[in-house]
Amino acid sequence: MYLLDTNVVSELRKIRLGKADAHVADWAERVDAVDLYLSVITLQELEIGVLLAERRDPSQGAVFRAWLNGHVMPAFSGRILAVDIAVAQRSARLHVPDQRPIRDALIAATALVHGMTVVTR
Repeated sequence: MYLLDTNVVSELRKIRLGKADAHVADWAERVDAVDLYLSVITLQELEIGVLLAERRDPSQGAVFRAWLNGHVMPAFSGRILAVDIAVAQRSARLHVPDQRPIRDALIAATALVHGMTVVTR
């Protein structure tokens, strides 16, 4: 099972446009969609991106909103993992020695707690 990082979800969107990274597109063809999961943190990051796009360019923001609500959310229904106590504690242990953004630690901890592999670029 795989936990997709935000940058991979964004890259997957580009496949149907023919603009995706070739490695990501090849990988996506070889995996079963039911083995792909998201963290709520990824949804938060995507939502932030949509909100910023809506402010900057309402028409482009509308395209991103439709993609998030009409494709991402339904495609991952039942496969979106929450931050619970185990994830929170594990992320703290990852974050203290490595001060990268806490959201990265939360995504990594979610994968570790659930025995998944993080997929990132």
